[in-house]
Amino acid sequence: MSDSLVDNYKSQHQHPLNKLCHTIGIPLITIFAPLFFFRWGWALGLFVTGWILQFIGHAIEGNRPAFLQNPIHFLIGPWWFIQRAATAIGLRRPSASE
Repeated sequence: MSDSLVDNYKSQHQHPLNKLCHTIGIPLITIFAPLFFFRWGWALGLFVTGWILQFIGHAIEGNRPAFLQNPIHFLIGPWWFIQRAATAIGLRRPSASE
């Protein structure tokens, strides 16, 4: 993914509570697709909960979700999460902007 897209995404997600909401919400939304075929009720609940967390985070941050400006951010969000998780478990060094 382009570093400029990730940097733009990070710039819109600075508040710690927004980051927390996204750190929880993005995996909930992402797990929806594979889980849907096995437990559609659970999958739907996780999907809705994940999106609620996303919008709560943006209300706290005081901005609109990045995907409303550029739909590619639907992919940037999960990539941002993977980078944060890799850094947290020591598979990646933190960048200067983190």
